[in-house]
Amino acid sequence: MASPVVRKRDIMPRNRIFTAWERQRNRSEVHWMAEMFAEMLGVFFYVYAGVSSTAGFVVGNIIQQPLSSLQQIGFAYAFGVLFAIGIAGATSGGHFSPCITIVHVLFNGFPRMKAVRYIVAQILGAYIACALIYNQWKEFIVVAEEALVTAKTFDALMYTPNGPAGIFGLYLPVGQTLGRAFLNEAAVVFFVGIITWACMDPSNYMVPPVMAQFFVSMAYGVAIWGFAVPGIALNTARDVGGRLFSMTIWGMPATGGKYAAIAALTNIIVTIFAVVVYEIFLADSDRVVPPASLDYFAWIKGHGRYTPPHTQHPRQRNDEEMDSDSSKDSEKPSVTTYEVAPKMGYESHQHGAIHSVPR
Repeated sequence: MASPVVRKRDIMPRNRIFTAWERQRNRSEVHWMAEMFAEMLGVFFYVYAGVSSTAGFVVGNIIQQPLSSLQQIGFAYAFGVLFAIGIAGATSGGHFSPCITIVHVLFNGFPRMKAVRYIVAQILGAYIACALIYNQWKEFIVVAEEALVTAKTFDALMYTPNGPAGIFGLYLPVGQTLGRAFLNEAAVVFFVGIITWACMDPSNYMVPPVMAQFFVSMAYGVAIWGFAVPGIALNTARDVGGRLFSMTIWGMPATGGKYAAIAALTNIIVTIFAVVVYEIFLADSDRVVPPASLDYFAWIKGHGRYTPPHTQHPRQRNDEEMDSDSSKDSEKPSVTTYEVAPKMGYESHQHGAIHSVPR
């Protein structure tokens, strides 16, 4: 016998004010606002965590007082990704990266206009995080700039990963070539991208849904520990949001030149390639979907927005009823449709993501 569907309101009633707001928020016309906020917040989390450690690393090296390290930066981004998926992923689907949103458009029928909103929210989240960090660190950043001027190295280091602008914007490392920077970016993005897509495969019994966010976070940390020095971006939202903020403070010299195109676009192209490789060589439609993944999909389909008002009390609904209700046109496309187009049904959703990785 299937387990009963028990919703939060059944065991933990909310304040009337929040209940009234939630009723309005969950309408199809306005729920996109909550999803955009979740995408913005998720990107904010990992950019805020990672860039703050980068600030300590850059400023500390300039003033010769070690305040951070590459190891700390890797852990900061990894934990930021973990927090983003864990806190905001259930509302929006946890894309947190334009490349993930784009592959869902191409392979899972994610609505195009919704994708545009997601990408705007992601870039905004990165920009806000950088703006907040700058103001928190401003006095120390100014000291670092003055130190570069005194040492007559301002022009050589300011717009590099070792300069104050490099805290927020991503720039070509000193001595690195554009060709090798592209190779480094492409290789690391493929590594992270194929791990991410494997975590989204519901038939991958080696990575149950509850562990997906940890796999993704570890992949991100490994990428930074091993390949941040040659130069990586991994996430268009992190790159564009941070670069726009650097330009806000330091003007056009902070654009990054030709490397800006590599940082912003490579991760999108290579992630698409990584998904194609996974689908050709590793995906298997005949593989049995394990119970953990089925429970995850049942949890999504059991959301109240998918239940017409005339149906039984949620405690009396079983998984079979949930499946039959999922194809009705009256459903509100929300947390499930972050991976598939609206009204595609439960069978289509089984090809959706468990959790996507922000980069």
